Amino acid sequence: MRAFALWLALLPLPGPAPQAAPGCATDAMLVFDGSGSMAELGHDPTAATRIAEARAALRRAMPEIAPYRRIGLMTYGAGGNHPCSGITRHFAPIPDAGAAVVAGIEALVPGGLTPIADSVAAAADVLEYRTRAGIVVLVTDGNETCGGTPCALGAALAEAARDLTVHVIGFRVVHDPFSWNSPEAQTYDGQTVAKCLADATGGMFVSTETVDELAAALRETLGCPLIGWQEGVAPPRGRG
Repeated sequence: MRAFALWLALLPLPGPAPQAAPGCATDAMLVFDGSGSMAELGHDPTAATRIAEARAALRRAMPEIAPYRRIGLMTYGAGGNHPCSGITRHFAPIPDAGAAVVAGIEALVPGGLTPIADSVAAAADVLEYRTRAGIVVLVTDGNETCGGTPCALGAALAEAARDLTVHVIGFRVVHDPFSWNSPEAQTYDGQTVAKCLADATGGMFVSTETVDELAAALRETLGCPLIGWQEGVAPPRGRG
């Protein structure tokens, strides 16, 4: 027993448990594209739809993100009495929201159009952006198609917000400069006018095509750097 106790005493002490960096106290809203195009089949009818791959990315990324930041969920497209009225606030930021986010997107039946500006404005309101710091992460597969003006909204948010950052993740976006109901699309030289929101608020625009890329982008925009690891010991991979 004495030898065993001596052996235990010689074992290296475990490093401190990982902790979230101070910036992770900022609440975030995930605004997720539930428009009809998310369920469209491409040239290969056997290939996965965008919604199927987005769900896979969320299942992979959210368990690594949610323990460290309060997250809320808003979707657009599906539901509503009009193709542009389907904006749904599922919940405001809550702790450990990973399972709730995944469940919300798993239950989503894509439909309707793409009211990007109205959805992001609604998410900013949930975050009380005029008086509190906040983060909005928008996942979209295309342009505004409901007459909104994301570029004008981005400028307005930057002017009125206390500290709001909008990150935009384009997922398998097909550029369409002639969107029939996107007033800014023909004058904006980019993949999607949604990028204006990131440009105006100091956020990131990340273009993704695969499940791996989307999961990495979610970690990068919603995730938190970790501190407090034992010196010389790297944190687990996959933190973005």
